[in-house]
Amino acid sequence: MPTPPRSPRPRTAPQRRPPAQRRGGPRPPARRKPRWVMRAVTTLSVVVLASAGIGHTVVTSLDAEIDRVDPFRDMKNRPEAGDGMNVLLVGTDGREKLSEEQRRAYRLGGAPCHCTDTIMIVHISEDRERASVVSLPRDSYAMTPPHTDRVSGEEHKGHPVKLNAAYAEGGPQLTVRTVEKMTRVKIDHYLEVDFTSFMKTVDVVGGVEVCTDRHLKDSHSGLDLPAGRHTLKGGQALQYVRARHVDGASDLGRMQRQQRFMAALVDRVTSSGILLNPMKFRDVTLAVLGSVRADKGFGTDELLDLGRAMRNFSPSSSEFTTVPIGRMGYAVKGVGSTLKWDPEKSERIFEALRRDQPLSVHRPRDAALRVPVDPKQIRVQVENGTATAGLGRRVDAALAATGFATTKAPVNAAQRDVKRTVVAYDPRWDRSAKSLAAALPGSQLRAVKGQGATLKVIAGADFVKARKVRAEDPGRGEFGVVRGDEVGCGS
Repeated sequence: MPTPPRSPRPRTAPQRRPPAQRRGGPRPPARRKPRWVMRAVTTLSVVVLASAGIGHTVVTSLDAEIDRVDPFRDMKNRPEAGDGMNVLLVGTDGREKLSEEQRRAYRLGGAPCHCTDTIMIVHISEDRERASVVSLPRDSYAMTPPHTDRVSGEEHKGHPVKLNAAYAEGGPQLTVRTVEKMTRVKIDHYLEVDFTSFMKTVDVVGGVEVCTDRHLKDSHSGLDLPAGRHTLKGGQALQYVRARHVDGASDLGRMQRQQRFMAALVDRVTSSGILLNPMKFRDVTLAVLGSVRADKGFGTDELLDLGRAMRNFSPSSSEFTTVPIGRMGYAVKGVGSTLKWDPEKSERIFEALRRDQPLSVHRPRDAALRVPVDPKQIRVQVENGTATAGLGRRVDAALAATGFATTKAPVNAAQRDVKRTVVAYDPRWDRSAKSLAAALPGSQLRAVKGQGATLKVIAGADFVKARKVRAEDPGRGEFGVVRGDEVGCGS
């Protein structure tokens, strides 16, 4: 049997345009629910502003606040455009904009790396009903196209790099070219946000709630978050989304936390009344636009179209995934350890974006409570702690039905007058114990040193039924795609 893991927006009909005009850019939506992630927070503020009824004049003035960049200059041999809109969203360092006190408090010492800390393709479907977000790990093995180094002016042939280094060598243009070469997905717009705008946005919306079943501590980012629910303000939120040393998952684990944070941010913005308060949205956007860079084509009309579409936005209209990795620790001379994408699985994801298709089949939410450990990994021995005949068998069957690896051989407990069901566990398997106790409402946890990997349930007179539970990581299928409503605290 398996051994439990140890703890550790109305609008007139638009004129029909030729396909070539419609293809890469936004189209007046009927309704829409986009979603982006991590530092996309800033863009979210700008986009949603339109839905609050502020109007074209105000949005135009906000548009003027955005720094512009031309990442598509002189680009040739680009991928064919598909339906919908693809935005390359990058999060850059920008620590030089923070005060010395802030850099010290949030462990941002050293010189800025002038590289991309986060890289994502955000696909907004043609019908404006869906946003698909694909995270591209910054350590991904990449081969740049020929280019001119933006610092030295030296001409380079294509050469291997970690994906985030493309920005350091050739800025936004080389980053876009490299991503298009790797994915064969045409990028329609480019958005760049840094640490400063991220922190300001989180603060101006009043903080974002996150939850964790275990203590998260990372000496590198300074994150120190006890288990439970927390409302994070800007600086602590930055630590949360930057942490790479909380566990062995490194950058992949960090991207999962970014997804959870963005789902929580969307919930905060859509449920707090900010969408209905024009002045509040003005405050949000004015607070952060000074730190945003975007391509020249992403202007007022695009902001208005997307803003109207966001009226019906909800976390469930978004889906998140990370490019499937085929090989971890792929060593490249002069580059270091990289992540090699799985060629077949990653191609299927990018093909879905090109075809404007969902990354996964929509599945209805189930009523199962999320727990930290998959029940299938938890070995359970049931004991009947009452004089009621057959109670042990009922409890064993109920737990097995919800997925626990029971022994299917319940026994009688030494004590037969137990009123409250007990979950006895070795302290080394405390996360497994919490998962089991969640399936037995009202049960009592009892640590027993030396008990070993098998957890024990001593059924008491209070037992009625077992609650359905499943692992908190909602990723399913080969791509691990999740919806925004599956990664928040309410999950």
